[in-house]
Amino acid sequence: MQTRKIIATAAMAVAIVAAVAAVVAYYYRYNPVESYSPRCVVKYLTGYDCPGCGSQRALHALLNGDFSAAWHFNPYVFVSFPAAVYFIVVEAGRRRWPRLHRLSTSVPVIVAVFALTLGWWIGRNL
Repeated sequence: MQTRKIIATAAMAVAIVAAVAAVVAYYYRYNPVESYSPRCVVKYLTGYDCPGCGSQRALHALLNGDFSAAWHFNPYVFVSFPAAVYFIVVEAGRRRWPRLHRLSTSVPVIVAVFALTLGWWIGRNL
C-alpha cells in the first residue's frame, strides 16, 4: 500500500515538473508578441487590462533575462509568480507542514491576496 502511494506521488511530481518545463520551454522560445498565444478575454470584452494582462510577455522577457521589459509588461508577475509557487509548495506539503498550510490558507491571507489582486486590477486601469 505504501509503495503504491509513493509511486503515485512520484508520478504526480513528474507530471507537474513536465508541465512546468513545457510552459517554460514554450515561453522561453516563443515570444507572445510575435507568435500565436492566447489573448485576454477580459481585455477583448471590456477594453480593460485584467491583473494578468501582459504576463505572457513578461514571462518570456523574464526567461530571457530582460527584467525591465518584464516589469514594463506586467510588474505584478514579480509578486504573483513567487506567490503561486509558494502556495503550490504549501498545498503539496499540507501533511508535512499542517500549521503552515492552515496559516497560509486562512481567511485573512486569502482576503489579503484577493485585495492585493483587486487593487492591482483597479490601479492599473486608472
